[in-house]
Amino acid sequence: MPQKKNFSWLLSALLVFLVIVPVAEDLGVISARLMRVIMFTWLFVFGVWSLRGFGRFFHVGISFTLVGTALSVIAANTTTVGYFYASFAALYGFMLIVIWCTGKQVILGKDISANRVVGAISLYLLLGAIWAVTYAVLEMLLPGSFTGFSEPIRQGWSSEWLYFSFVTMTTLGYGDLTPLSATAQTLAYMQAVFGQFYIAILVAGLVSGYITQQQRP
Repeated sequence: MPQKKNFSWLLSALLVFLVIVPVAEDLGVISARLMRVIMFTWLFVFGVWSLRGFGRFFHVGISFTLVGTALSVIAANTTTVGYFYASFAALYGFMLIVIWCTGKQVILGKDISANRVVGAISLYLLLGAIWAVTYAVLEMLLPGSFTGFSEPIRQGWSSEWLYFSFVTMTTLGYGDLTPLSATAQTLAYMQAVFGQFYIAILVAGLVSGYITQQQRP
């Protein structure tokens, strides 16, 4: 397997998924159903591009992309709950593959490069995103696990899940969205603990190592 992978596509896809699309949703540029399709499809299509060079994982990622995109489109045009679960499952599987490949490169890589730092940032954002998906699925399976949302979550997804996930992972804790069930609370504090360890150990180490390497003659 090649020693270096380009994570710029993945980071770009995540930034659009986490920033631009939710803002467009808030401005009411397009409907919530269509926005959900765009969010998932964007992450699928541009995220899979980062798997080039990972062999069979790239092909599996393409399969998840095709299936996940189709399921997202179907789920947006039906009230059948099964399609929502299936689309989330495809997204979850895809994100796990990307996390595995990115984490392997970032954690086990020997060189300290700008690309590896970008990979570490992408991995952090990916983990926040997959926790958001987990919260959304939990609320679908066990309604009432969370409280404080601005409106009922009818389609199993809202950009508020991303907000809650990253507020939790950074231990910011505004308290406007609150986990109620034991499972939701467990997921929340596990994410908070993980987020602090990730920043303190991995990202700080990569950045300091990169700066030191660049200062060498």
